[in-house]
Amino acid sequence: MHHNIWLYLFVAAVTIYLIRVLPMTLIRRDIKNPFIRSFLYYVPYVTLAVMTFPAILSATGSPVSAWAGFLTGVVLAYVDGNLFRVAICSCVVVYLAELFYH
Repeated sequence: MHHNIWLYLFVAAVTIYLIRVLPMTLIRRDIKNPFIRSFLYYVPYVTLAVMTFPAILSATGSPVSAWAGFLTGVVLAYVDGNLFRVAICSCVVVYLAELFYH
């Protein structure tokens, strides 16, 4: 089967261009609806979480250490909020869980 790579690149480029240009051309005034504004505010955070969560659960040698690190990160982020401390403590918990679990 012969695949035309240029056609794939063209379709991808047009799609990305339309996704970026259409909102700017169709929506010319400020968005006043509070629901839509809050929805658009949280889209980057949700997108990052959706991309990161599966990687967290598959990045370690066992699901136990992955869940231990994840739950540690969630609790510390809620309690403390310091990203550096959350990352270091989560890594330490994963390391200890891997050390004692295997």
